[in-house]
Amino acid sequence: MSIRLGRTKTSGVGDDERVVIVVRPVEMLKAWMTSGAVTKDPLFRRIERWGNLQERALTPQSVNLILKRLCAKAGLDAREFSAQGLRSGFMTEAARRGIALPEAMAQSQHRSVQQAARYYNEVERQLGRAARLG
Repeated sequence: MSIRLGRTKTSGVGDDERVVIVVRPVEMLKAWMTSGAVTKDPLFRRIERWGNLQERALTPQSVNLILKRLCAKAGLDAREFSAQGLRSGFMTEAARRGIALPEAMAQSQHRSVQQAARYYNEVERQLGRAARLG
């Protein structure tokens, strides 16, 4: 499934930036979409404290707060997690799994090769033969 992102930190509302999701996230998203709770954009919306779905989209700050709340609920230290950390964690894991940098950048929406390559360079240093010399 392909999701159009709309306006992001590095793109504007009119840009057609997309990410691809597969398997379990697709199943969950389809269940949300067919629940009838949302019939038009935006797909991800605020839910007020009384449980009513709002018309406005989630803000980046809201996503970050939701992530922190769920981490705390899972018994993790919420201060160690952020929405931006998910993106950098994705890039680090992509490097560990040997996914080509351009492919990972297409999914993460990184614009700067230098910025994205930092994650790959760090993994190379950790997994490289030079790190094991002793």
